Amino acid sequence: MKVIFVIIIFGIGSFLVNDDLKESMQRGKKLYNVYCMACHMTNGDGMAGAFPPLAGSDYLMEDKKRSIKQILYGYSGPMVVNGITYNGNMDPFESLEDQQIADILNYIRNSWGNSSKIITAKQVKAERK
Repeated sequence: MKVIFVIIIFGIGSFLVNDDLKESMQRGKKLYNVYCMACHMTNGDGMAGAFPPLAGSDYLMEDKKRSIKQILYGYSGPMVVNGITYNGNMDPFESLEDQQIADILNYIRNSWGNSSKIITAKQVKAERK
């Protein structure tokens, strides 16, 4: 009986996490369209030679904390994304709330062939200076 109860609880928990991720991604898509789309494009492909892709991006997916910090504080200098070097600048978005940054990251890290676990506002807050 205990085994069945545990399976039911874990099953319900995974549905709740999936619902939380879906809701976060919906909010994140709206924010992405305002803050990110001009450089990274609607489909996350970026602009060759100027702005790196987010779609299928090894750089984005390999380090969650780095991704959080780059949205918070921006980035300047070279980075290698999918084997191609980009050398540009990204503006900081420190003024966004922790949940907004988590929502953007949940959208971009779970769209265009990317797949990851949910990022929470608490995780974003932990990376603020």
